[in-house]
Amino acid sequence: QVQLVESGGGSVQAGGSLRLSCAASGYTFSSYYMGWFRQAPGKEREGVAAIDTDGSIIIYADSVKGRFTISRDNAKNTLNLQMNSLKPEDTAMYYCAAATGRGWLGYLRARSYGYWGQGTQVTVSS
Repeated sequence: QVQLVESGGGSVQAGGSLRLSCAASGYTFSSYYMGWFRQAPGKEREGVAAIDTDGSIIIYADSVKGRFTISRDNAKNTLNLQMNSLKPEDTAMYYCAAATGRGWLGYLRARSYGYWGQGTQVTVSS
C-alpha cells in the first residue's frame, strides 16, 4: 500500500531554513503527482507546492514563491521541500501527498490527492 513518511520538521527562528523530505513506498513513485500541504491550528489545509511526475511542472502558492523549492528524486522515491527565509506565518503541520491524476482538481487542491503522510511540524519563531 502507499506509504508516505515526512521528516525534517523542527523549530527555527524567522529567516532560517529547513528541508523537509518525504519517503514514498508501496507504489510507482514516478507515476504520481506529488505535493506539499500545510495546516495551521484553526485553519484549512492549504497547498504549498506541487510537482508533476517528472518535475517539468512545478506550482507554488503565492505565499511561498521565491522562498520554497520543491523537488523530487524518482530514483530514490523521495520528495523534498527546501524552505528558506522562513516566517512565523509558515508555522504549521506540513504534509506530503500523492495523486494519480484521477479526479484532478488542480495541483494545489487537497482533494486532488488521495494519499497523505502523517505530517511533520514546522515552527518558526519571531
